[in-house]
Amino acid sequence: MNEDRLQAWVDGALPEREREAFEAWLRENPEAAQKARKYAELRSLLHHKYDAVLSEPIPASMFLKRPAWLDFARAAVVLAVGIAIGLFTPRQGADAPAPAAANAAAGLSQRAARAHAVYASEVRHPVEVDVSQQDHLVKWLSKRLGTELKVPVLAPEGFDLLGGRLLPGPEGPVAQFMYQDAAGKRLTLYVTARSRTEGPTAFRFSQEGTVSVFYWIDGHWGYALSGEVEKGPLSRVANLVYRQLNP
Repeated sequence: MNEDRLQAWVDGALPEREREAFEAWLRENPEAAQKARKYAELRSLLHHKYDAVLSEPIPASMFLKRPAWLDFARAAVVLAVGIAIGLFTPRQGADAPAPAAANAAAGLSQRAARAHAVYASEVRHPVEVDVSQQDHLVKWLSKRLGTELKVPVLAPEGFDLLGGRLLPGPEGPVAQFMYQDAAGKRLTLYVTARSRTEGPTAFRFSQEGTVSVFYWIDGHWGYALSGEVEKGPLSRVANLVYRQLNP
């Protein structure tokens, strides 16, 4: 049983085809299914105990500098979940992600959420290059990142592209694309080179203050979809993004 797939399954973040295949595998492996259920129960108990603290809104003035007690609470949850994984999942082979890789992947969601908080609230300058120059925007960012970028179309979920911008990141340039729906709600897609300490990561969900984030690492690149929206709607959009980036 792969740890990332199990976590994504418990969070309800596996793409539909992967979820169906994983659940079919669980039906054929009763022992693994029992351990998966126990893991889900533990996650539920941990969330019930700690979510009230972790999901408390952070004032905008404090968002970029979280209080020490929040880091401590988050670390306690991560440690408890790690212990649960160790107790209720089979030992992984040599290709299992190391703890440092998991921490680095979590850093991706934090950077994406902070970038979203800074730019999504902008009224006059939310993007550096707007959608009227989309071809130029994509070519420019592709050249800076050293890869051919794809810009997902999110109109089926009610979001239209506003444009994008170039950001600095720990591994070099970062691309941020911004979308907006008819009500003015904004989402941002953060694209960055994978850190040397990051391994492949399936869909994961993170709540960074008031910003919800679905993030994953695929090949040499990390992706994070952020927005001040509920987990369910954001999951649908994240799946749409993933399918377009991986046809």
